[in-house]
Amino acid sequence: MSIKRLPDHLVNQIAAGEVVERPASVVKELVENSLDAGAGRIDIAIEQGGVRLIRVQDEGCGIDREELALALARHATSKIASLDDLEGVRSMGFRGEALPSIASVSRLTLTSHAAGAGHAWQVAEGEAEPRPAALPAGTLIEVRDLFYNTPARRKFLKAEKTEFAHIETLVKRLALARFDVRFRLQHNGREVFALAVAERPEEQARRLALLLGEEFVQSALAFEQAAAGLRLYGWLGLPAFSRSQPDMQYFYVNGRMVRDKLVTHAVRQAYQDVLYQGRHPAYVVFLEIDPAQVDVNVHPTKHEVRFRESRLVHDFLFRSLHQVIAGAGPGGEAPSTRPVPPSSYSQPPRAETLAPYPRQTAMPLRVAEGRAAYALAFEAQRPVPGPDATDSTEEAAPPLGFALAQLHGVYILAQGREGLILVDMHAAHERITYERLKAHQAAGRIPSQPLLVPERVKVSTVEAELCEESAASFEALGLQIDRLDQETLVVRAIPAILRGADAAGLVRDLLADLRAHGSSRRLHEEINRVLATMACHGSVRANRALGREEMNALLRELERTERGGQCNHGRPTWARLDMKDLDALFKRGR
Repeated sequence: MSIKRLPDHLVNQIAAGEVVERPASVVKELVENSLDAGAGRIDIAIEQGGVRLIRVQDEGCGIDREELALALARHATSKIASLDDLEGVRSMGFRGEALPSIASVSRLTLTSHAAGAGHAWQVAEGEAEPRPAALPAGTLIEVRDLFYNTPARRKFLKAEKTEFAHIETLVKRLALARFDVRFRLQHNGREVFALAVAERPEEQARRLALLLGEEFVQSALAFEQAAAGLRLYGWLGLPAFSRSQPDMQYFYVNGRMVRDKLVTHAVRQAYQDVLYQGRHPAYVVFLEIDPAQVDVNVHPTKHEVRFRESRLVHDFLFRSLHQVIAGAGPGGEAPSTRPVPPSSYSQPPRAETLAPYPRQTAMPLRVAEGRAAYALAFEAQRPVPGPDATDSTEEAAPPLGFALAQLHGVYILAQGREGLILVDMHAAHERITYERLKAHQAAGRIPSQPLLVPERVKVSTVEAELCEESAASFEALGLQIDRLDQETLVVRAIPAILRGADAAGLVRDLLADLRAHGSSRRLHEEINRVLATMACHGSVRANRALGREEMNALLRELERTERGGQCNHGRPTWARLDMKDLDALFKRGR
C-alpha cells in the first residue's frame, strides 16, 4: 500500500477528534480565544445543548480583514512565533488547531470588527474572501449543526439536557477564573445567568454564591500565600463543608483550569485528618508560577500540565493549604470573603500573606498503664471568669466563650460574645490529644523496631535507586532499608509504633508515591493513624463529669489546637447558635 498525504480537510477532522469531544469543548475553545483577545464581556448563546447552535460574542481586540481567512487555517496563530514563546506561553490558546478543527465538523461563521476598522468583516469555512458585515467592536463566532458531516460522532452525544449541563459547568469554571470579565449564558433563548464584573469583596462573594451556592461562601476561608516564586490564593471550604463527590474542586494554574494528579494529591494530604473517610473538600484555588516552569503543551485539550519542579510545587501546595486548614479552628481565622486578586501571573505578587497559625503550648502527657494509649492531664489553671462577669469582660471573651454547664455528660455549653456555643467534649479532647501526640512524636527521632526476620522486597531499578537516595529520610522516621542488589531491598526495621504492619506493602507504597509525586507522607499517615486511635481511646468519655475549671481549660486548649474545628474522624468539635438564631427559634422581634 502506497503512502499518501492526507487532504487538509481530513487532517482537520482527525484533529477535531482530540479537540472537539462535545459541544462544551467548542465553547471552551471559543471563550478562551475571547479571553486571549482581552474581552471584558463575553455573551454565550446555546441552542439544543450546543448541537444546533453555539454563539460566542465578545468585545475583544478583533481580527483584521486580511487575517480572517488565515484564522481558519490549521496551525495559524497570533499567540506564539517560536519555541521560546511556547515554553513561556501566557495565553489560554496557542496551538492554532481549534478554529479549523471546529470548522471541519460544523458550519462555522466568523465575524469580526477589529479596533480602528471602519466596519466588520465576515468569513465562513471554505470562503477565500471576507465580506462586509455589521457588528460592534469585537468578534462573533457562530457554530451551527455540530458534527453534521460526522454522524458517527453525533451518535455518541448525550441528551440535550446533559450536553448543556457540561457547557454550564465549563462556563462556571471560566467565570471563576476571571472575576474581571462579564459573562452571560443563554440556552434556547432563556438566560441562565448574567455575571457582572466582581472587583469588591461583596461582588466576588455574590459571584461565588451564584455559581457555587451561598453555603460555600459562608463556609470558605479566603487566603493568600507566596514563597519561592510561587503564589497561591483563593478560597478553601472548611472541612465541615465536604462533598460526596469531587464536584466542587476548581484549581487554576496561571488562570488556566487544570486537572492534575500532583495537585489532587497535595490537596488530599492537606485535608488528610479533618475529613470523613470518602468525603471530598471544596475549593477554588489559583496558583501563579513563572510560565517557563510549567508545560501546558501536554495534551490538545490543555487540561493537563507538567511542572518542571514538581516536588517544589507539591510541597508548596501542601504546606500552604495545611497551614490554612490548621488555623481554621475556633482560635484561628474565620470564614471570609475578602477579595482575591484577579489572575495576575504577568504582574508582581502582592506582599500580603496569612499570619502564622497559633503555636501549640506545652501540655503534660502521661502513659496509661496496661494499654497503648495516652490521656491528657488538664493543666492546673487559676479560676477563669465565668459568664456572669462584667460586660467589659464579656466583650473580651475568648472565641469559645466561658463554660456554663455540661449537657447529659456529652456536651459543654458555653456563653460567648455572639451567643451559645456547644462543644462535643469527647471530639474536642480527641483532637487536642491527637495533636499533642503528633507534636510529642515529632519532637525527637522516631524509635524503630528491628524485624526478627528482615523482609525482602522486589522492586524496579528506579525504585531501588530512589530508596537509596531517601535512606536518611526513612531512617529519621524509624524505617531502615538496605539495597541487596539491583532490584532487591531488605527491610530491617520499621517504626516501633507500626509494629505488626505490612512492611513490604508500606515500602512499595512509599516508593510509588516518590515516583509519582517526588515526595511521600505515607509513613507519616500510617503513624498518624495509630496516634489517632490512641487519642480516641485516651480521651474523656461520655458521662464523665467535669468541673467548671476543667471545662474552661478544655475550651482554651481547643482554641490553641491546630485543626481544632474537627476531631480525628472529621466530625465537628463545636457549633455556635448566635443570638439571631436563638431569637428566630423563639420568634422574638416578630
